Amino acid sequence: MHEPATSPVMVIDDEAHLRITASQTLELAGYTPHCYDNAEEALSQLPLDFPGVVVSDIRMPGMDGMALLRQLHQRDPTLPVILITGHGDISTAVEAMREGAWDFLEKPFAGDQLVEVVRRGLEKRQLSLENRRLKAELEVQQAALGPRLVGRTAVISRLAAMIQRISQVEADVLLFGETGTGKDLVARAIHERSSRRGKPFMAINCGAVPESTIESELFGHEKGAFTGAVERRIGKFEHANGGTVFLDEIESMPLALQVKLLRVLQERSVERLGANETVPLDLRVITATKVDLKTAAENGDFREDLYYRLNVVTLALPPLRERREDIPLLFQHFAVVAGNRSGLEVPSLDASGIAVLLAHDWPGNVRELRNLAERYVLLGAAFDYRLDALLEGSATDTREPNLPRQVELFEKSLISQALARHRGRVSDVCHQLGIPRKTLYDKLKKHQLKADDYRHNSDP
Repeated sequence: MHEPATSPVMVIDDEAHLRITASQTLELAGYTPHCYDNAEEALSQLPLDFPGVVVSDIRMPGMDGMALLRQLHQRDPTLPVILITGHGDISTAVEAMREGAWDFLEKPFAGDQLVEVVRRGLEKRQLSLENRRLKAELEVQQAALGPRLVGRTAVISRLAAMIQRISQVEADVLLFGETGTGKDLVARAIHERSSRRGKPFMAINCGAVPESTIESELFGHEKGAFTGAVERRIGKFEHANGGTVFLDEIESMPLALQVKLLRVLQERSVERLGANETVPLDLRVITATKVDLKTAAENGDFREDLYYRLNVVTLALPPLRERREDIPLLFQHFAVVAGNRSGLEVPSLDASGIAVLLAHDWPGNVRELRNLAERYVLLGAAFDYRLDALLEGSATDTREPNLPRQVELFEKSLISQALARHRGRVSDVCHQLGIPRKTLYDKLKKHQLKADDYRHNSDP
C-alpha cells in the first residue's frame, strides 16, 4: 500500500465541534485527518494495513467506541486505537485499556495532548507495519533463496554477486573471515542458490569434534572397524552425496586427517574405516577458516598441498567494522527475526541507539550484533531499550572511528533508513528528514546512495 506523504488519522465523534477542532489541530501538526460522525461508516472506510491511527469517542449513538475497538482489533490487533472518555469516567478508561486501546484522552483535552498521543501511536503503527513487511520479506527470501545477506554497502554487494556467480558453477570454495562474520550463512547461501538445493547440506565444525571421532564423523566406518563400532556408520561425506559438505574451522583438522581429505577432494570418493571398497561421491565441499592458511602451511601447522587444493575459489568475508553503514539495517533485521520468533514487538531505534551501534567496534562481528538484537527484543524493556546499557560489560575494542567519520556514518545511516522506509520516494524522505529536495540530492551524491535502489526492496 502506498503511504501518503503525511500520516493519516481517523477521527470519529458525533459532536461536530470536536471533529472540527481535532481536524484543525492535526492538520497544523502535519497529519491528514479523516473525520466521521459514526463508527459504522468509519469502519466501512478503513482499508487493510491502514498506516495511521484511530481516534474515537466512546459514547456515540449506534456502535460505541468500545464496540468499534473490538471490531478494529478483530481485523488488525496491532492498530493503535485512542479512545476519548468523559470527565471522571475512569472505570471506562480502565476497561478500554484492558480491551487493548493504545491510549485514552479525557474531555476536555488540550490540542498538544492529542498531537502527542497521536505521534506515539503513529510511531508504534509504523513499527508494526515495518515488522510485518520484513517478516513477509524474510519468509519469501528464505523460501526462494535460502539465507539472506543483509546490507547495502559496496563490499557486501560485491560479496552477494560473487556468491550468486559461484553458486552456479561446480567448484569447491574456501571462506576466509574473522569469527562471527557469517561464514556458515554464506556456505548455506551458496548451497541454496545452486543446483544442489534440495539435496543434503552437512555442516561440521572441525574444531568442535574430538580428534578421536572426527575421522568416523567424516568418513564413516564398518561394523567391527574398531572397539565400540557395533554397527555400520555412514559419514558426513557419504550422507551428503549429491549435496554440499561444509567444513568449518578447517585449520583445526588434525594433520593426519588432512591427507584423507585431500584424497577425497582429488578422487571424489570416500572409503569407510574398515572397508575395502570406495564409495563414489558427487558433492561440493566448502571449507572455512579464520586464520591465514598459507602462513599456517609455512609454519607446518597445515598441509601445503591441501592448502593449494582448497585455494581455488576463495571468498573473503568483511568484518563488521568495515561495513558500518550496514549495522543499523542488520540490527533491525535481527530484531525482526527475534521478534517474529518470540511474538514480541519492540520500538525502532532512535538516534542515540544508532549512535551506540556505530561507535562500537564489534570484535564479535555479525554474531555479536545478532546477540545484541536478540537481547534488545527479549530484555530491552528492563533497560528502557537503551543499547548502551545492553552493551555494558561486552568486550569492546577502543579503536573507534573519529568524530567526523561517526557523524558521516550516522547521517548516511539515517538517510538510508528513510529511503528504505519510504521505498525510495524522495518527497516522503525529505518530509521525514525535514530537508529540501536539493539538500537530499546533494547528500545522496555525497554518500553514494541512489533512491532507485530502494524502490523494489533490492537488498543484496
